[in-house]
Amino acid sequence: MKKLSIIFCTIIILLSSCGDRRKITRTDTLTSGIAEIAVDECFAPIIQQQVDVFEALNPDATIIPLYTSEIGMFDLFMKDSLRLIIAARELTQNEINVIKDRQRTPRSQKIATDGIAIIVNKANTDTLVSVADLKKIFTGEVRTWNELRPGSSLGDIAIAFDSPNSSMVRYIKDSICGDVPLGSNLRARAEDAQQTIDINSERTPNQMVIDYVASTPNALGIIGVNWISNPSDTTNLSFINNVRVMSVSKEEKATVKDSYKPYPYQLALGKYPLTRDIYVIISDVSGGLTSGFVTFVAGDQGQRMITKAGLLPATRPMRLIRANPGFVK
Repeated sequence: MKKLSIIFCTIIILLSSCGDRRKITRTDTLTSGIAEIAVDECFAPIIQQQVDVFEALNPDATIIPLYTSEIGMFDLFMKDSLRLIIAARELTQNEINVIKDRQRTPRSQKIATDGIAIIVNKANTDTLVSVADLKKIFTGEVRTWNELRPGSSLGDIAIAFDSPNSSMVRYIKDSICGDVPLGSNLRARAEDAQQTIDINSERTPNQMVIDYVASTPNALGIIGVNWISNPSDTTNLSFINNVRVMSVSKEEKATVKDSYKPYPYQLALGKYPLTRDIYVIISDVSGGLTSGFVTFVAGDQGQRMITKAGLLPATRPMRLIRANPGFVK
């Protein structure tokens, strides 16, 4: 009887250990399973399109995107809460070392180049701005439209961006202002965007920037181009109608001849000065659903979708055609 009890207990332990083993065994494939990823909210429109199409092509796959700020996203990634993020920067060496200490090998791949758009109210007739002008505006050296354009009656420049923790703020600091501190005249539309964001809501930080600029005559907003691209324009040469997109110049003083809008072909030619690369960063093992999604985004169909969203694809060549003189810049 005692022997039977021992055998019975042994069977129970073995079954329990098998059960535990099944819980940690990966069951996802390149085209099936469930995967949670984090995405910089600046790229929410284009990445949500990618998720929708990927799931439609692979009915057994479920991608759960968490849209959040850059700081919130990297915090999740470094805590190993998830193993794929889509970001506007690569990992630092210190971050790479932390991940390698967990016996994982991080990998990154550039998937697109983003244009940073400067938007103003439709009532604002100013259409040109230089990077030098923007630096003066963002550092508080220039605070009124009259200082920028003598004779303007618009008053103070009301600067709008998404949130204090976003990649857009880092871009303004690193790529436009340099060593000069930001001015006190910048206003975030969302005070705290570390939490995940429902992109179907009308209160996403970037949508709030668009709405504020559209309703405020003296506003100036900075936003990723995929938020303002005209989805019905197959030529990628127009933007949404409720704001005006400024042309930006690399020169000290902006002129019609040297100022450009963030169209994909101007990104490809290197004419538009406000750009940043977008990366997919993964620390998961190969062969799972996260790898399958990366392959899709970097593949032909995913890259064509990036072009349609108004960004410059990383792996798909762009066809540049010479247009007649006077063609829109």
